[in-house]
Amino acid sequence: EVQLVESGGGLVQAGGSLRLSCAASGFSFDDYAIGWFRQAPEKERKGVACMGMTDLSTYYDDSVKGRFAISVDNAKKTMYLQMNSLKPEDTAAYYCAADLTGMCWSVSTWDEHWGQGTQVTVSS
Repeated sequence: EVQLVESGGGLVQAGGSLRLSCAASGFSFDDYAIGWFRQAPEKERKGVACMGMTDLSTYYDDSVKGRFAISVDNAKKTMYLQMNSLKPEDTAAYYCAADLTGMCWSVSTWDEHWGQGTQVTVSS
């Protein structure tokens, strides 16, 4: 079965850190773009960090630059999102995704593999 499974979400105080993990099964990340997206209540889902597997180029939304880092361990078929200096406005459900042609700034281009989401709540 092809799936992505996130873990690592939780409740953290402002200024704290969390690391999200996303494990793939049934496929590998080779040649895929991978990304982390988030969706707060009553807001649209938005890409926050993405990586191209062919050249390992990265893209970060301005709101997380310098605080979040995306990485991947191909041997473990797992991608990560390290989140530092968390702010209350980072509170959202976080989703990982993989797509052969996905572009981070356009959620609609990601239609192949999505995880089920993990909640991140940052208290002030």
